Amino acid sequence: MREFHEAGTGRPLGFCASPARVGRGGDHFAWKDRCLYPSIEPYDSGHLDVGDGHAVYWEVVGSPDGLPAIWLHGGPGSPASPNSRRNFDPARYRAVIFDQRGCGRSRPLASDAGADLSANTTGYLVADMECLRSHLGIDRWVVAGGSWGVTLALVYAQRHPERVLGMVLAAVTSGRWRETQWITRDMGRVFPRQWDRFVELLPQAERGGDLAAAYARLLASPDQAVREEAARRWCEWEDTHMSLAPGYEPHLSVRELSWQVVFARLVTHYWGHGCFLADNEVLANMARIAHIPATLIHGLHDVSGPLDTAWELHKAWPASRLVVVDDAGHFGGSMGEQFTSAIDAMVGQLPPA
Repeated sequence: MREFHEAGTGRPLGFCASPARVGRGGDHFAWKDRCLYPSIEPYDSGHLDVGDGHAVYWEVVGSPDGLPAIWLHGGPGSPASPNSRRNFDPARYRAVIFDQRGCGRSRPLASDAGADLSANTTGYLVADMECLRSHLGIDRWVVAGGSWGVTLALVYAQRHPERVLGMVLAAVTSGRWRETQWITRDMGRVFPRQWDRFVELLPQAERGGDLAAAYARLLASPDQAVREEAARRWCEWEDTHMSLAPGYEPHLSVRELSWQVVFARLVTHYWGHGCFLADNEVLANMARIAHIPATLIHGLHDVSGPLDTAWELHKAWPASRLVVVDDAGHFGGSMGEQFTSAIDAMVGQLPPA
């Protein structure tokens, strides 16, 4: 078991441990059913024209009078799934789920080699969230997310702190260059054979440089066969570097090819451009959200996304608590229980929006 502490005090607030294990699925948060609320259908949904030729899909579940919340999926490019709705108590939350630009039910998709990704950046995604909040008549909301969704949530909160009531963030990332380098290059020391297969598709001259950017170029090739093989190789590598987690089951490499192309094109587009952030931007701006209550949840066995990022954020965030889940990697184990529990607990910590 791992204690989690109130930032800056060292006081233990509780423990978390469970033998439950599960692989990734959907938008990476396929928890055991006992971790989730029952299946639910949206009571409202649609496509919102956010400009630049993009229309983002959105839906709302739960109670129209509930505490507003928004869920931010991972990837970039791994869209929300029906299970995303089930993280929120439908009697107490008005939960907004949406697919970020270029993926899922949003249009256009990034899978077309001719798709223009110039209007698909972190800044545009933050603006989309504000358009959606205004469209739905929400003043302030709880922001919850996982993996890439954590980085997006943090950037949104730092740019619009007056709109955020609280945050619940699992599989913590911050969009730093060193995090991307760790995944794409440093993990090759752990999985050398698989890393050789990962880079052998690239021109020899590009293997010593930015591997995400190099893959992004392959995924923008006019040759469909090149795009598809690049997507397969990228997803194989993603499954490889997450495979040390207890009970991990491959997810990305077994998805349909059309899904892989969308996912790989978007994640390499973002990583190849430093997530469209100044390096270390999130850590440098933590003072802007120091007052916002938050729970950070991270797997002890998350080798591809080490715990240091979550720890650094927690130390810089007086209103945060950190939960280290000792049977989880990037996802899985009892992380789902902790995530849903933290979302439930947020209701009691906040006044009505």
